[in-house]
Amino acid sequence: MMMNMLEKGGIIPLTDLQRTADDDNPKGYYEYERAKKLPDGDHEWLQGAQGKAVKVISALLPHLPPAYQFRILFMERAVEEVLASQKKMLLRRGEDPHKVSDEELSAMYSKHLRHIESWIQEHHNHVSCLKVNYNQLLSNPKSIVQEIDSYLGGGLDVAAMSAVIDPKLYRNRKTA
Repeated sequence: MMMNMLEKGGIIPLTDLQRTADDDNPKGYYEYERAKKLPDGDHEWLQGAQGKAVKVISALLPHLPPAYQFRILFMERAVEEVLASQKKMLLRRGEDPHKVSDEELSAMYSKHLRHIESWIQEHHNHVSCLKVNYNQLLSNPKSIVQEIDSYLGGGLDVAAMSAVIDPKLYRNRKTA
């Protein structure tokens, strides 16, 4: 959703269109395969990525080189919702979603998030971060979109960005 919002707001996404929309992500993935090679030292493509939106999963953030300045929009979501989404995706792929318990996955995910938070703080000289809560974005899009626009320097089409937000795609809700 965020990559689609940024595109509609006026920021060109860097994507190779290799991964197409599917049941898990009906609006598409906006991925760039070379981003997955950051751990291998593949940084040359970053020069051409300046001023564009690039989707980078959190596990790859520590591989961003200090030669560049990065503004990160970090999408936050309740761990229960992340796990539910991942399980559904694994089931669709024919994989066993129960290899690891929810408790173990939750603990691993929480540890990962703490590690990434620490990394972002330690690398504040070339990394800034705006956390965007997925649920708040759905419930209060105008305020959050304005905050994103401000964080990215202003001038984005906030109405077009807000129009992208589709609560019908909120399928893996946190249960009480």
